[in-house]
Formats: sequence, structure tokens, C-alpha cells
Amino acid sequence: MEVIKVSLLPKSDASGRLFTGPVTRQSILTSEQSAQFVVNQVNFAKGVKNKFHVHTCDQLLIVTSGKGICATEKEEVNVFPGDIVLFPAGEKHWHGATSDSDFSHIYVTGPNNQTTQIEE
Repeated sequence: MEVIKVSLLPKSDASGRLFTGPVTRQSILTSEQSAQFVVNQVNFAKGVKNKFHVHTCDQLLIVTSGKGICATEKEEVNVFPGDIVLFPAGEKHWHGATSDSDFSHIYVTGPNNQTTQIEE
């Protein structure tokens, strides 16, 4: 058994063209710890989101802090700590912080997942 304290994990800059502003990432599991899952926490500043994208594997989000929005082409939902969101492989979606709150979630996906950004 291994207990991982996310609050003690270093944050690295994960900002890039998929995101509308500053984002950090905390790697929770390394490839040596799990060959079956990729698990990271992503931390969004107020109002920052990612752009519409799709994954080749299912993506599970576990909200850990703040208030966020998860959206597909058909709906937008506010999410809060303890909420869990499942985006099936191939579903066009985005997620991020509301304008008045930071937002963090843990994501779980497969090790061979590929992300394709749809929105510029």
C-alpha cells in the first residue's frame, strides 16, 4: 500500500495552448507506480478553462476544491468538491474554473490516451 498526499506534491506549470490562462499540474502516479492509469491533479486559477477537446480514452474527473464548470456541446454543469464527472472517449468537452473561484480536479485516464484540441 502507498499513501500519497496530494497537498505535498510539487506543482509544475502546465499552461499551454489548450488553456486560457495559468494552470498547474501535480503528478500523482508515475508510470512506475501504475501501468494502467494516468493520475494527475490540475489546478486552475479563477476563470481559467481548457478549450474544447477530445480524448481517445475515457476521462474521469474528481473535483477536489473550488467551483468549476464541466461542459459538452449539449450542456454546462457547475461542479463542486466531491463531484465526479465521466467524459467518455471521443466526447467533445471542456472544464475549468468559474469566474469567482479557483478550481482543482484529479483526472484519471488510460496510459495511451491522446488529447486532441478542437477549439483554437
